[in-house]
Amino acid sequence: MSWIDVPGFHAAAPFGPQTLPYGLVRVDDRWTPAVRVGDHVLPLRGLAGALGPRLAGLVSEDSLDPLLAREAAIWRELRERLQELTGGSTAPRGARLISLDEVRSALPFTVGDYVDFYSSRHHAENVGRILRPDSAPLLPNWTHLPVGYHGRSGTVVVSGTDVVRPHGQRRPPGAELPVFGPSTRLDIEAEVGFVCGGPVGGRLSTAEAEEHVFGVVLVNDWSARDIQAWEYQPLGPFLGKSFATSIAGWITPLAAFDHARVSPPAPPHRLLDYLVEDRQAGLDLRLAVSWNGTVVTRPRFAEMSWSFAQQLAHLSVNGATVRPGDLFASGTVSGPLRSERGSFLELSWGGAEPVELAGGARRTFLEDGDSVVVTATAPGPEGSVIGLAEVAGTIRPAASA
Repeated sequence: MSWIDVPGFHAAAPFGPQTLPYGLVRVDDRWTPAVRVGDHVLPLRGLAGALGPRLAGLVSEDSLDPLLAREAAIWRELRERLQELTGGSTAPRGARLISLDEVRSALPFTVGDYVDFYSSRHHAENVGRILRPDSAPLLPNWTHLPVGYHGRSGTVVVSGTDVVRPHGQRRPPGAELPVFGPSTRLDIEAEVGFVCGGPVGGRLSTAEAEEHVFGVVLVNDWSARDIQAWEYQPLGPFLGKSFATSIAGWITPLAAFDHARVSPPAPPHRLLDYLVEDRQAGLDLRLAVSWNGTVVTRPRFAEMSWSFAQQLAHLSVNGATVRPGDLFASGTVSGPLRSERGSFLELSWGGAEPVELAGGARRTFLEDGDSVVVTATAPGPEGSVIGLAEVAGTIRPAASA
């Protein structure tokens, strides 16, 4: 029996001993790394003495940056030690449990480069049909490489941060010239993100990529579809994406997903050698998206055509570096059914099919005051459940022009 006796800390719950995600909380007027245990947090600075000299310094700073800078073997050692300490019958010296509701959380690491991929074939085909109805829905390169774009790390924000409706250029239907003003087609993208760590590396193989992914977070890459539709050809996303990207405040270690590994759907042709995998790197994650409290879609991450290992191998194949704190995201997670579409652009089919919410409200895109929460779970060992902390955000009115 564990000394931790709080709700939600058991193997049948998402944040039991099999999960132990890392975050950053405010305790005694100082930020400290912590792990989540059920509906409580366990600050790690107080456990430094019980962790030993090699690990103590990694949990005694005001962010997870020192931990991300270490090699994967150290991450595994710390996780195993924390599982021992939280599973013991006696609380270790310095242990302190605090209700999740009683602490403030912050972005737990310094975000370096941010890359967003486009790895759901269902999403890519849906968007192609909506935005380019007279062209093939999937461009020729899509099945040969993980398509992506370089995003803006400075506007990555932690879950719970309000999102201000962005301004930009958009061309109304039938108009010859663009206008400037707040976006009228504000959207979400339910995604899965990967937090990088380890020594700086480049030209990583798919096997080496595994050693550079510290953990997994849910991501909402907010999107202004009207701004995006006007600007994205020929060079791709820019202002329609860069105003805000929300990520969960708790990072679930990659090691927690060993029992959730699956193979991505088979490609229609042989892949180039650098994208071939020796180990399953797809993940059986089950997402749910709530819009003002109504669950409107349940995307399945196992449907994604490109794995995190392939994405990181492709990102670095030209010699680009991968550094601790880099963040890359999967792109919108969508499945073949309407109930599995991970963006409101798809769910409302470009605004033609309103979405029914609780109380009879109807939506196509986000209105001011709307809130969106993305959650997810995965299968764990011996029938347990692995949790990913929610990513949530509320839309606030555009700033004065």
